[in-house]
Amino acid sequence: MQVFRGLHHTLLADGGASAVTVGNFDGVHRGHQAMLALLKSEAEHRDLLSTVLTFEPHPRDFFAARAGTPAKAPARIATLRDKLGELARCGVQRVVVLRFDQTFADQSPQAFIDDVLLRGVKARYVLVGDDFCFGAKRAGDYAMLDAAGERQGFDVARMMSYEVHGLRVSSSAVREALGAGDMALVTRLLGRPYSISGHVTHGRKLGRELGAGPNGGDGFRTLNLRFPHPKPAAHGIFVVRTHGLTAEPLDGVASLGARPTVDDSGRVLLEVHCLDWPAHLGAEGGYGKLVRVELLHKLRDEARYDGLAALTAAIAQDVSQARQWLTSSPHAAHAAERRQTTRDRIQGR
Repeated sequence: MQVFRGLHHTLLADGGASAVTVGNFDGVHRGHQAMLALLKSEAEHRDLLSTVLTFEPHPRDFFAARAGTPAKAPARIATLRDKLGELARCGVQRVVVLRFDQTFADQSPQAFIDDVLLRGVKARYVLVGDDFCFGAKRAGDYAMLDAAGERQGFDVARMMSYEVHGLRVSSSAVREALGAGDMALVTRLLGRPYSISGHVTHGRKLGRELGAGPNGGDGFRTLNLRFPHPKPAAHGIFVVRTHGLTAEPLDGVASLGARPTVDDSGRVLLEVHCLDWPAHLGAEGGYGKLVRVELLHKLRDEARYDGLAALTAAIAQDVSQARQWLTSSPHAAHAAERRQTTRDRIQGR
């Protein structure tokens, strides 16, 4: 999958005409996946490049900041890295990440059609959702786009809402489920467990001191991943599974949030403690690795503690509860079955 930052690079690329869809695609949920499957099919039949136009920052982030009310910006489901990864999994050939700024917000609907869709990505087929609006003050709608297509020579199609068990699948529904800690519902809406990926970075290494006994030990060693948005849709303490360190995923417990007991910077961090750290990785074996962390079950909300002793006790309780949940949940049985299948395949059974 090719990724372009802005239309200037797209115009210079050696690419053909596009079947294109436009949206934020935060989370790339099952509704998005259905739309992308249709886009891919149409692109193949028309011999076009399947192309996604998406935005960074989120347009609602921009308008909330401009109005001086950043708290009204939506919570972010996925980082740009994870969004691009899911778009690639859906078979998209090109993604154009457009910077949403004042100039972009002020362009007329017709300018969006002419400059972005036609000259920018050479659109010959445009697929939009049922609530799609575009241009300054959201003045452009499906009817305007369809009329422009008739006049300017490109096809326009609209996909209606996608439902799961009577629930309309949307990024808002995913955010609400994440905020409530209903990870089972999140999985149904996404079609996969919710995950966050990133490179493991160095932190204060405070976790090594927490819970370390007088005879040494590593305490609650953590893998630190930065979440580059101040308002994640999920927050709290979770049972997790980490991929990318060993051949098999590692069970653990993680905190996603601003760590109020030990940090007042407001920076959001995902801190993962693997329950059984593989000895062959060594003390520094995780740093720099690109990992993907699945958030399987929420244990509790983040809390501020009166000191490190209280924090240590809380983490120990979290670890105990995580082990209990992993032992009793369907995830544990499924993981064991998957590991046995892998062993059998390797051994040629």
